[in-house]
Amino acid sequence: MHSRIFLVRHGATVLTAEDRFAGATEVELSEEGREQVRRLAKRLAGEKIAAVYASPMGRTIETARILAEPHGLDVQMRDGLREISHGRWEQMTRKEVEKAFPEEAAAWEKDPFTFAPAGGESGLAVTARALPVLMEIVREHVADNVMVVSHKATIRLLLSSLLGFDPRRYRDTLDQNPAALNIVDFKNALSARLSLFNDTSHYAVTGWAIPCVPTARLSKAWSDPPKNR
Repeated sequence: MHSRIFLVRHGATVLTAEDRFAGATEVELSEEGREQVRRLAKRLAGEKIAAVYASPMGRTIETARILAEPHGLDVQMRDGLREISHGRWEQMTRKEVEKAFPEEAAAWEKDPFTFAPAGGESGLAVTARALPVLMEIVREHVADNVMVVSHKATIRLLLSSLLGFDPRRYRDTLDQNPAALNIVDFKNALSARLSLFNDTSHYAVTGWAIPCVPTARLSKAWSDPPKNR
């Protein structure tokens, strides 16, 4: 018997379009984000869900409650699922960070997994607190379908760990759109298989059924304009 985790990123927020570091910053879902989540809730309404877990941040709690409503479930909060903290970079754009803290920015671009800005967290620290929470959920829900609502960096770090990807490149090689759905099946807590990744087909009514090519999403590798060929 296996467990299935519906791993969901929260919907778009009022800061999503501004592309600022806002991991530890409390920010509300935008109306667009709420609509994204409502469409995902409708998509998943027919699934048999045993429990819904979420990061304790406002944007994830609201997302989780919308998703849980069709199933009549309460949202259970787990602190380990919260987003990465960027310390003194919070609410700044990448260009502002590069100008104010050039040495930190360079070190972080080279290895965001082990480096952390002043007052912030490394990807390693996030993995160390988030992965045990996810493993506990899997162990508690053998043969169940469970929703877990978290954040962009946290989800990418979890998937890097579960699937054996190089975590130093999680920002360049993995993406997560707002209200994206990922499905991870567990044969047991040590055996995970990614069955669906960054799926936004519930966007279809908006014309966004196929995710756009990533640009200006804080990863410098994708934010820089392409060179002429």
